[in-house]
Amino acid sequence: MTSYQDKPWLAQLTDAQRAPVQPPPSALHAFRAAVGRVPDRTALAYFDGRLSYAETDALSDGIAAHLAGRGFRRGDRAAVMLQNTPHFVLAVLGVWKAGGVVVPVNPMYKSAEMRHILDDAEVTAVICADRIWDGFLRLLADGAPSVRIALTAWERDLQTRDDRRVLGGERLGPQEGADDLLTVARTTGPIRAVPADPRLTADDLALISYTSGTSGTPKGATNTHGNITYNAERQRTGLGLPDGATYFALAPLFHITGLVCELAACLANAGTLALAYRFEAGVVLDAFLEHRPAYTVGPSTAYMALMAHPEVTREHFASFTTLSSGGAPLPPALVESFRTGFGPYLHNGYGLTECTAPCASVPPGRRAPVDKVSGTLAVGVPGPDTVVRIIDEQGRDLPFGEPGEIAVRGPQVVPGYWRRPDATAQGMPDGELRTGDIGFMDAEGWLYVVDRKKDMINASGFKVWPREVEDVLYSHPAVREAAVVGVPDAYRGESVKAYVSLRPGSAPEPAELAAYCKERLAAYKYPREVEILAELPKTTSGKILRRELRHRA
Repeated sequence: MTSYQDKPWLAQLTDAQRAPVQPPPSALHAFRAAVGRVPDRTALAYFDGRLSYAETDALSDGIAAHLAGRGFRRGDRAAVMLQNTPHFVLAVLGVWKAGGVVVPVNPMYKSAEMRHILDDAEVTAVICADRIWDGFLRLLADGAPSVRIALTAWERDLQTRDDRRVLGGERLGPQEGADDLLTVARTTGPIRAVPADPRLTADDLALISYTSGTSGTPKGATNTHGNITYNAERQRTGLGLPDGATYFALAPLFHITGLVCELAACLANAGTLALAYRFEAGVVLDAFLEHRPAYTVGPSTAYMALMAHPEVTREHFASFTTLSSGGAPLPPALVESFRTGFGPYLHNGYGLTECTAPCASVPPGRRAPVDKVSGTLAVGVPGPDTVVRIIDEQGRDLPFGEPGEIAVRGPQVVPGYWRRPDATAQGMPDGELRTGDIGFMDAEGWLYVVDRKKDMINASGFKVWPREVEDVLYSHPAVREAAVVGVPDAYRGESVKAYVSLRPGSAPEPAELAAYCKERLAAYKYPREVEILAELPKTTSGKILRRELRHRA
């Protein structure tokens, strides 16, 4: 048989996409190159506020100077807990200019989740929204001996339109124990001298990105500057967008997909990054018309919400050269209905925090095949510098077409988990990432993701992969979202249960949806029970939380 090392997927790429990339040592180098080349170009667009590359450079210099003046040193960790605002970008650049490591944190986290990160990463500085600091983080930081610096941001700053659909509330005023982010960013003078260039290298740590913790305590993936710039440069060269193109931050920047495929890729292209705080379908559609972006990436659930908005039209997507989906499964029925209704083709992709976002994607100009047996849509093909294998429990290669665990080796794979040598040895033996995802590859190199190992349902000894059942449900015209879990069954051991949310104006009975699946699936696969919910629980990156549905069941 053909070996995975032969890289059959290269036949799916153009010559330009196969060409080796030469990324800069760090995203900071890419940013500085853009400042030197196009200082007056808009770097950040936030509602109708704008910051040029030169202004962004000066403000992030001020943050770096403040951090250094407060004793922040090379290698120190700074937690950044902000939504998709210019403050997030300024904070990240400021920390890197000070030689530090960014710990991106979901602003939805609560006290216990944040306490683990502060302690595990030994965070020195906290940069967050004023409401979060006032709500719980100040007291939490008081009990964390490593935290010495706090900066807070009022997230209505740097935008000039009053859009209360997304940005409600008022500034809380000076925060006890914290300085205002923009005040220190705008402070100049010899007392606030910018620290010396840290001369970051590809091996220097850029991020500690904490995993979602679905398999236990969250672990910190150590994304290097080289990991980030490789994938950012691969995005830039592979997408073929014009210099200075506008990228829209649909995925949250605190998530690895947003930080790499939106922010870092935009900097690599000296582009404009359009921001809109957090996802709200109507606001995002308005922003598409205002900013006319060429590229965005987001989870399938975001596209579902945009499609369901009562005011959406084809014109909202007319400016896009490429639309990508990642972070959540992309049903084939959604790709087809989106293309029919709005024109663009949704390009699938696959990646993890541990491989710094994408390790496989559908190349521009190509269409992902659908597996004829399972109905699964391919997530793409690996890049030329990446090897994706399908392996058995002993780590041996499986033949093309046979499902097994997906393993990834390449320049985007992190060197390990933060201070977790045992977890690193187990999850990345000899530098190869064992993803925990089950998938297969066809002889042409297309990769298909079946499901997570832990989500497999055992019904009377038969394996049922939730993705297969969900894809059938998504093909029903009334279904907006679907998630399938295993529930205890006295006779079968486990049986299949489906949770769905419906499209506006649809009202099928649960029995109708179960019968629809029964007609299209083997007897042991179709859901014995269907429950209709107004909304399915999701992470802020848009991934449906099956574990919460299992608890509910």
